[in-house]
Amino acid sequence: MVFKKLGIASDHAGKDLKKTILEFLSEQGLEVIDFGVDCNSTESVDYPDYAAKLAEAVSNQKIDGAIAICGTGIGMCITANKYPSVRACSVWDEYSSRMSREHNDSNCLCLGSRTLNHYRALDIVKIWVETPFGGDRHRSRLDKVTSIEQKNFKTN
Repeated sequence: MVFKKLGIASDHAGKDLKKTILEFLSEQGLEVIDFGVDCNSTESVDYPDYAAKLAEAVSNQKIDGAIAICGTGIGMCITANKYPSVRACSVWDEYSSRMSREHNDSNCLCLGSRTLNHYRALDIVKIWVETPFGGDRHRSRLDKVTSIEQKNFKTN
């Protein structure tokens, strides 16, 4: 496995898929921290609150990677990418999952509970947690992304 310690969270739309993924990752022997334990009902909550918890933990290196789930995965992805060192991706199939790790070294997988069935989502998660970054020619591109990030995320 590429990741040692993962975080997971969802909004109300993703709570059932989150539970399925948590069980799957636990069976794989991965340490997973649930950043959305207070979001286990169908009562509406705001996805940015949960994406922020995950992204902050990734950004501060408290976890190696994260899985964020909302209705489409898009809102979680947009929010997570507002944090330094977070490379969140919203994926929709096995190929995009593999490429997000191999080419982009993504560290936050964003899934849509309303756009994926649970079986396909588990396939996507399995590929994502097992695929290493390809390095080499992709490193220079990621270095450029990091340079842009450093320029735009200036800290005092």
